[in-house]
Amino acid sequence: MARTAATLEGGSRVSDFITLGVVARMFPADRVEAILQATGKASQRQRELPAHVVVYYVIALALFSQASCSEVLRCLLEGIRWLRGAKSEIKVTGKSGISQARSRLGWEPIRALHDELVRPIAVKGTKGAWYRDWRVVSIDGSTLDIPDDPSNDAEFGRPSVARGESAFPQIRFVSLVESGTHVLFGTRLGPIKTSERALAEGVLGSLGKGMLCLADRGFYGFDFWGKAHATGADLAWRVVAKVGLPREQELEDGSFLSTIRESKHRQRAKGAGVPVRVVEYTLDGVRDFRLPMTPGNEPCYRIITTILDPKAAPAKELAALYPERWEIESAFDELKTHLRGRQMLLRSKTPDLIRQEFYGLMMAHFAVRGLMHEAALEADVDPDRLSFIHAVRVIRRTLPHMAALRVVRQTSMRFHSGSKSSAEGFFLGWAMSVLQRPMSLPARSLLVHAPLPKGHGVPGLAGLPPGRAPVA
Repeated sequence: MARTAATLEGGSRVSDFITLGVVARMFPADRVEAILQATGKASQRQRELPAHVVVYYVIALALFSQASCSEVLRCLLEGIRWLRGAKSEIKVTGKSGISQARSRLGWEPIRALHDELVRPIAVKGTKGAWYRDWRVVSIDGSTLDIPDDPSNDAEFGRPSVARGESAFPQIRFVSLVESGTHVLFGTRLGPIKTSERALAEGVLGSLGKGMLCLADRGFYGFDFWGKAHATGADLAWRVVAKVGLPREQELEDGSFLSTIRESKHRQRAKGAGVPVRVVEYTLDGVRDFRLPMTPGNEPCYRIITTILDPKAAPAKELAALYPERWEIESAFDELKTHLRGRQMLLRSKTPDLIRQEFYGLMMAHFAVRGLMHEAALEADVDPDRLSFIHAVRVIRRTLPHMAALRVVRQTSMRFHSGSKSSAEGFFLGWAMSVLQRPMSLPARSLLVHAPLPKGHGVPGLAGLPPGRAPVA
């Protein structure tokens, strides 16, 4: 029987069926199209760069941050060569056309896609993501340099420095991180002059029941604490020394119960307040930089938590767990140094495209981390034991050959026996059935064999097991 050749439905363009095979599993084409329809940004007529292609292009910009805009698009379209033959020419839209396509799309659909799909991904089998029954997350903020353009300067501003202002405008952003997988989610950005606390107000909606949120002392505030706890998540935050925490009831594990109120002046007053549990501890050999290095000058760490039962979360375990807050700094390093590139600016010239590119960067990081998580589950290892840098390199090598095609119903195809385009039809049918399969990373080759810092335990706390706090 002669092989039949499948061709696209009349009037269709190959670009209508393009996604990024590497990230299509994390951002499925049907969800992309649904969000484009909901935000009114779906393409109304045939274009060289339809809206859904631009969405994947924005993500690809982050994966190839050191390549030109046209070269990134060429990489995205490279898979079409498998359909048209190696000698076919791929028409790449010029820089002006790319900019116009991005401007038509705007940043709202990109953020909507980010908010819907960028979520914690750890399952019960994910090592290092859980403390007892809680999913461990942390909150913190950082900054990014953006191009020195008058519109960016007016919209986002520059940070103050010792002499004058910074060389570049900056944006500030705040994120939550799933500590075990390094997935950054719930992210919000704003001008550099906006405080992390103010931006964090928009992040709290991503917290939920079953999470244990860690935070540094800069985030504590009575109102903010109440809003965070109202999400259903449990909290374990470090607080500054000036926060009054009277010892109301000593507990068996060395912690004590206290009550926080709206202001320091009301600590002495009786009445409504919020009960908390306080864990105080010091670390042997860790000096307070304001004092000479002598015994007894170690700084005192104070953590307040909504977990009032010491049996549910003993003080020593919470003290050992708190350093997990620093996992978000490692995730920021992945985002800003290894994915974007060291000392690299975002490339967009207008505020709206800055916002679009930023959320594309966050989604690219999520896609990499999602694939690493799948590899870690397959190898039954902690995701921290996999190399982020190598994962990015694998994706960059593979992406040009993994352009995925949406599965098209057979009824929407035409079949021609003995067609001259039989090779093209064969590759089209093969791509539809094969390229949609999820890409997997070689977990064994991504393993980090060097000792990890978190394996040393917490110094100065006798009786603690090495590594992570126990998981029930």
